[in-house]
Amino acid sequence: MSDHTHAEPTAQGRAPGASRGQRAGFLNYVVGLGFAIVLTLASFWAAGTPLVWGPGVPVLLAALAIGQMGVHLVFFLHITTGPDNTNNVLALAFGLLVVFLVVGGTVWIMAHLNQNMPPMDQIMPMRK
Repeated sequence: MSDHTHAEPTAQGRAPGASRGQRAGFLNYVVGLGFAIVLTLASFWAAGTPLVWGPGVPVLLAALAIGQMGVHLVFFLHITTGPDNTNNVLALAFGLLVVFLVVGGTVWIMAHLNQNMPPMDQIMPMRK
């Protein structure tokens, strides 16, 4: 028998050796890159345009940043809610918990720092 009888047929337009999974994975990365570029450009636009109400700019930038994080998690890190990704989702949730505890604790300490400081006349004066 010839080796050509056992060779896997290739679809038109697909390079030999490239499987559908590889092409779908590459397409997934390209779509994610497109979303990331659009969100990045939208952030620069939002920061520099007079069309957005001044106090609303930080809110818009925060929303775009959350969208950017979502794009990276789904398209590049492949974190989904499927049954085979349970450990990834739990690790992400634990990491977010730690980050929020650290940031929240820091904000709380900084907010109460002035209350816990003694008045200036009680602080030992520096020697000359």
